[in-house]
Amino acid sequence: MLEHVTDAADPRLSDYTGLRDVELRKSLEAERGLFLAEGEKVIRRAIGAGHPVRSVLTTRRWLDPLADVLGDATVYVVSDEIMSGIAGFQVHRGALASMERLPLPSVATLLSGRAERILVLEDLVDHSNVGAIFRCAAALGVGAVVLSPRCADPLYRRAVKVSMGAVFAIPYARMDHWYDGLEQVRAAGYRLLALTPDQHATPLDRAKLGERVALLLGSEGDGLSSRWLHEADEPVCIPMSAAAMRAGVDSLNVVAAAAIACHSLMRSTG
Repeated sequence: MLEHVTDAADPRLSDYTGLRDVELRKSLEAERGLFLAEGEKVIRRAIGAGHPVRSVLTTRRWLDPLADVLGDATVYVVSDEIMSGIAGFQVHRGALASMERLPLPSVATLLSGRAERILVLEDLVDHSNVGAIFRCAAALGVGAVVLSPRCADPLYRRAVKVSMGAVFAIPYARMDHWYDGLEQVRAAGYRLLALTPDQHATPLDRAKLGERVALLLGSEGDGLSSRWLHEADEPVCIPMSAAAMRAGVDSLNVVAAAAIACHSLMRSTG
């Protein structure tokens, strides 16, 4: 169902306009229950995860590569100039797709599954960091992710793009309440390990790991809240070298820490 559009202000493109206005984008996504997938690979993964396609915005040269997955979706075909103008930059992977969100499982439903190792993210607000952590988790075999209420949206366009579609490969749920959210995770049989830069904490590779482990990761600036640190079963750290400490490098950014921690966490799974 090809529709050629020659004006960026055409109302048919309303799902795609205003992308540079962050608040507008959030408002539209929440109101319409949609998200944007960018690029052939990400669009394919979103479709494979069962997300219905509302429409696709692309240029003529990308019609053939996507033809086998688009079915009867409405495809808006525009010039390269209009595509760049709408997106705010050159879209190198050919297409944007407006897709419908699926209902999220409850935290209880997610925790009742078979995942032995999960991540619990507290108040990470950078969409790129959330997307990158999902990519690390999926690549290293983490079974699920639980988000605190104020965490960034994994289906926000930037998060989806940075994750390379990994947000569709790993199940996740969002807590209803932050204050007592960890108790629900513990009640499901998970040992709670709080990752902290404090070098007095237990090195992660020496931590006691049970059959089910939840690794807690805190916000980009302040790390985990004092409440979540207190609620955890054990604080753990990634040991820094003495040379790094002398140079004033006493921690890693949250994505690098997540990658190392996920690799360490998976060492004892069956």
